[in-house]
Amino acid sequence: MEEKIAIMVNGRLYDLSYVPGDDAGVKSITFADAEGKQIYWHSTAHILAQAVMELFPDVKLAIGPAIENGFYYDFDSSYHFTPEDLGKIENKMQEIINRDTFFVRKAIKKDKAIKLFTELNQPYKVELLNELEDNISIYEQDNFVDLCIGPHIPSTGRIGVFKLLKLAGAYWRGDENKPMLQRIYGVSFPTQTELDTELKRLEEAKERDHRKLGKELDLFSIFEDAGPGLVSWYPNGAIIREIIENFWKQEHRKRGYQLVYTPHIAKAHLWKISGHFDYYEQMTVLKFGEDDYVLKPMNCIYHILMYTSHTRSYKELPIKYAELGTVYRYERSGVLYGLTRVRGFTQDDAHIFCHQTQVLDEVLGVLDLAIQMLKTFGFSEFKINLSVRDSNAKSKYAGSDEQWELAESVLAQAIETRNLQYKRVEGEAVFYGPKIDIELLDALGRGWQGPTIQFDFNLPQRFNVQYIDKDNKPHPVIMIHRTVLGSMERFVGCLTEHYKGAFPVWIAPVQIVIASITEKAVGYAKSVSNELQKYRIKLSIDNEPIGAKIRETSLNKVPYMLIVGQKEMEMRTVSVRERGKGNIGVLKIEEFIELLDKKLETLS
Repeated sequence: MEEKIAIMVNGRLYDLSYVPGDDAGVKSITFADAEGKQIYWHSTAHILAQAVMELFPDVKLAIGPAIENGFYYDFDSSYHFTPEDLGKIENKMQEIINRDTFFVRKAIKKDKAIKLFTELNQPYKVELLNELEDNISIYEQDNFVDLCIGPHIPSTGRIGVFKLLKLAGAYWRGDENKPMLQRIYGVSFPTQTELDTELKRLEEAKERDHRKLGKELDLFSIFEDAGPGLVSWYPNGAIIREIIENFWKQEHRKRGYQLVYTPHIAKAHLWKISGHFDYYEQMTVLKFGEDDYVLKPMNCIYHILMYTSHTRSYKELPIKYAELGTVYRYERSGVLYGLTRVRGFTQDDAHIFCHQTQVLDEVLGVLDLAIQMLKTFGFSEFKINLSVRDSNAKSKYAGSDEQWELAESVLAQAIETRNLQYKRVEGEAVFYGPKIDIELLDALGRGWQGPTIQFDFNLPQRFNVQYIDKDNKPHPVIMIHRTVLGSMERFVGCLTEHYKGAFPVWIAPVQIVIASITEKAVGYAKSVSNELQKYRIKLSIDNEPIGAKIRETSLNKVPYMLIVGQKEMEMRTVSVRERGKGNIGVLKIEEFIELLDKKLETLS
């Protein structure tokens, strides 16, 4: 039976030492719960910070959160940690765990907390405190104290096993204008078996890293000379993108979407009307003559301008504009990461303008399209969140109660109609409407941000987006934002890691390598290539030994290799090697075409 490490009382997490009221709803939290893992890992981060402080007393503490799979802590120190230091820190952490010291929570006034951390010479904690309200809590274990909302496990001895994984640099608050800190990553588990499983998974994740595979397979580069977070696609990567985009266009046209193209910039006054200009920090402003323009961070405003360029009748609705639109957002350099976090990206964006009686069908249609697209690309497992407003803070949200109730109920009804499991998350809606977020799970069970279906009560009101109903009067339109893949950059990164670079035949940038064994077979290799020209082919007809050609084809993860020599020339055949299987026999060219076409028909 799992050991209790915290409790949830009426939906809120507390330490085990908390005494709930008699009428409270109490749930025990263990490591098996998602919340339990976060508490366990965050507690281990405190132990890491204590160990570093005991070994390096002059270190300045930044933050140490639990993350998706483990934890980290950021430190500011004149001493530069080395990989060898991780072993020393682990030994000290084990000492602290062996002491089995209680985590003690204390409520403290803000001014006293500032005084405490000033005396402890912890400026990052003081900076955080200056931004907080007066409900401050700290946690102590031994002589170590940290600013923290908690909760934590009861004592340090509850940590079973742990491992420090790596060192990295990280700007304070992800801002390159702030100090560079030293980050230590780690993970912890109740049992050695769980830790061993996680370490094995992490090794597998390294092999699947899209940044590594992108370089090995010649897919993309991010040139520092050109600017961080800006992706350049090589021919192999461009082919993968083209295949995805062509499939995307085909499926959208089937469902009544109209494809559009819009400029990359727009006058700044539009973003002032939308409300983004004063509150959205990721926009870049450009000067053209006397006018300010914005490098567009999203496509929705142009789609609204297209809709409002004509008077629209209810008979025209729904109108569905779809665009593979490139947008730009200023992400701090500290958070940029390969294809998954960039500054310029192409969003598979669409906006649906409809009236109330059409809303459920349109949401169902988006949900069906999203699931179908993901399954086609090989993703069969998902996590779905329904993000709704905080019912106790309605003033923070645009739109009327009636609009919110309709939107939330329609989104929930759509998910339930398709018999999909979901989690309702109160307070996670953005201010302008509720949304469905679908997180796709890859081959390692890792979550990736995927489709989003989002109601918007803000922009239609600000831009006066309407339609003329049967009564010949204007009525506000219902506007739905949606993506089904997210950004093309992130999706290709996810796809690369999911397949470990060994893409299905229909997606693979090179489907077949035709290799000659001898110089005499070069002409036959070219002849075979001509017969297979509807496929994506690479000829390997140089004087390299056939063993080297096989190794190169394997490293490039090409699905099929056709080897031709004197014997194949005479018999008008090819010797076929399949990725992952090796030699599968000698086939006539017509037989190989039949084999490959069956693969392509099933998109495998």
